[in-house]
Amino acid sequence: MPVAPTIPLHRAESPVPGPPRLVELPNGTPVWLVTRYDEVHQVLTDPRFGRSPIHEPGTSPVVDSPSLLDSREAIGQQDGDAHLRLRRAVGRAFTPRSVEHMRPWVTAVVDGLLDGLVEKGSPADLVTDYALPLPCTVIHRLLAVDDVPIERLLHWAEHAFAESAAAREEGDRARCELTAFTAELITERRGTPGDDVVSSIVQAADGEGGIPEAALVNLIATMIVGGHDTTMTMLSNSLVYLLTEQPAAWARLGGDEQGAAVLTERLLHLIPLNDHEERPGRLLAATEDIRLGGMTIRSGEFVATDRVAANRDPEAFPGNPHADLFSPLPKPSLVFGAGRHYCLGTWLARAELQLALHRLAARLPALRLTLTADDIVWRRGTVSRSPLHLPAAW
Repeated sequence: MPVAPTIPLHRAESPVPGPPRLVELPNGTPVWLVTRYDEVHQVLTDPRFGRSPIHEPGTSPVVDSPSLLDSREAIGQQDGDAHLRLRRAVGRAFTPRSVEHMRPWVTAVVDGLLDGLVEKGSPADLVTDYALPLPCTVIHRLLAVDDVPIERLLHWAEHAFAESAAAREEGDRARCELTAFTAELITERRGTPGDDVVSSIVQAADGEGGIPEAALVNLIATMIVGGHDTTMTMLSNSLVYLLTEQPAAWARLGGDEQGAAVLTERLLHLIPLNDHEERPGRLLAATEDIRLGGMTIRSGEFVATDRVAANRDPEAFPGNPHADLFSPLPKPSLVFGAGRHYCLGTWLARAELQLALHRLAARLPALRLTLTADDIVWRRGTVSRSPLHLPAAW
């Protein structure tokens, strides 16, 4: 739903990185907030910090969130063998090599949308005419769900990742619809597999064994809506940043394909993917006493990693982060996590963003927004937010 104007995500404030400190969730639960790069990386890669203890049977829910990502069946909430089985089932579909094979047809999708923009002529809406249809078309082809209208995907995405209890009844209906559609899709592809990612994941999961059907449904449902929502928000928010504050980078971007890859990493690093207001970050639980940043985290205590703050840690990333967008980062960004829970879709998301920005800048170097960043109306309801519309001319 449209909301009052607010600041773009690249201007969003985050805690100043410092030692781990105790904060409280809205329900009063104490949580150690971790903000420095090295310590966030340690938490994300140390198996002694677990996801599944948060969902132990008989325990009170720490976060009352209906989001698919917070479900006990979600891959991001699994540890150990349960997590490894899910990753093995889906991992081969999104390796760097697999995504490299996808690049030609992703490029064709981008160029087709650009042809439409040019044919339609200036002005245009960079969200409805480009940032939204691009990942939707890609996910439609990848998962072979062409019969699902974009509007339906958007409706599901608005509620699938929502963390608020607001409009709970409508959200429950949307999530039930998505879950039922996904369960039926899995049954269909199990019986009649095709040359698509859903079929390959179902076959791999059945071959792997030991994967609960509810976990498989959650995984593919998350891909159906998350595969377009994340890319749409990344692309839209990147265009806001480049076209309002980085005209020199935009001018260079179209003629420097190699530089576009570096710029993409910078944008992912600078512009938060998440816009959480209800909690500081994804929660983990210590499974034993652990020393972290000079503090002792006791077994059973909760930890939240603020990856936005960590990505802005001057000890890890010195200097002005906006000064040279075409220089490589000194350390790996934590935008997609680290360690065993590193985001599976990261290579496809990078490829879509890089191709979309580079080819748009090459085709329309004089592109400009016809509103200021302060006048943007934002789409909310997911794990992030993005412009509802981006009117532009050239």
